Amino acid sequence: MEFRRLGRSGLNISEISYGNWLTHGSQVEEEQAQACVRAALDAGITTFDTADVYANTKAESVLGRALAGERRESVEIFTKVFWPTGPGGPNDKGLGRKHILESANASLKRLQTDYVDLYQAHRFDRSVPLEETMLAFADLVRQGKVLYIGVSEWNAEQITRGAALARELNVPFISNQPQYSMLWRVIESQVVPASEREGVSQIVWSPIAQGVLTGKYLPGGEVPAGSRATDERGSKMIANLMRDEVLTKVQELKPIAEEAGLTMAQLAVAWVLQNPNVASAIIGASRPEQVHENVKAAGVKLDAEVLEKIDKVLEGVAQTDPRLTVVA
Repeated sequence: MEFRRLGRSGLNISEISYGNWLTHGSQVEEEQAQACVRAALDAGITTFDTADVYANTKAESVLGRALAGERRESVEIFTKVFWPTGPGGPNDKGLGRKHILESANASLKRLQTDYVDLYQAHRFDRSVPLEETMLAFADLVRQGKVLYIGVSEWNAEQITRGAALARELNVPFISNQPQYSMLWRVIESQVVPASEREGVSQIVWSPIAQGVLTGKYLPGGEVPAGSRATDERGSKMIANLMRDEVLTKVQELKPIAEEAGLTMAQLAVAWVLQNPNVASAIIGASRPEQVHENVKAAGVKLDAEVLEKIDKVLEGVAQTDPRLTVVA
């Protein structure tokens, strides 16, 4: 495993991190989820990402139990706050002070830890003054419950504003967690330059484009049983990528991967890691062998010719419009 610094900080994280968004507490039984976490640890992954909203808090609990026997200092645990949890009361969502502080304490209990290494605003909250949000995060840092703060799916202007307030409050704001893949490049023109100026790294999710970049979905073909596209929530997430135009182009990546000695999934993960502003790529898994397979992308260097071939194949189907950054 290779390691990278997260933002302009002293925190080292594994360049492949393990996330449990659509699996733990919902799609995968706990025994299998724990086997996947064990596979990640065995592969050298030290960085684990979750959120309170995943499986409505269950994912955090599963991860907490899975990591319970590990030396706390040897892993980096990341979680997030914003989306509704619990019964859905008026203060059970957003980035107001009450919800942030209560959610942080609840997450720590579920994760069975005294602190999280990174606490992230899962989206930008336009209904709450940013000053209130950042002060609540700063207070958690002062209390020792959070070591670093980050965000997820914030645009360039929001990252710039957040970083300015973090400097005023003297707290380490070091990361953004956006969707990023060969097919979804919307962060490249604005978010990445702003992040580089502010000392913020990307921790990217969906580097394999919800499985589309594995090549398992064939244009005009049947959707494989048990795949993400057959899951109600997952199918909505990848609907825009399941067009024959996109799937045909993805099939053209196969010889490029073979020439590089990589599987399609490994090529996809390695591709996002070529961006110097990316500190880590989050992989998920429903089976331990998926972890073992995808982690082989760590340390892979793709030469300029390979990157050019990929760009040529995906020209016209890769999304690049910065306005497509997810907003709440």
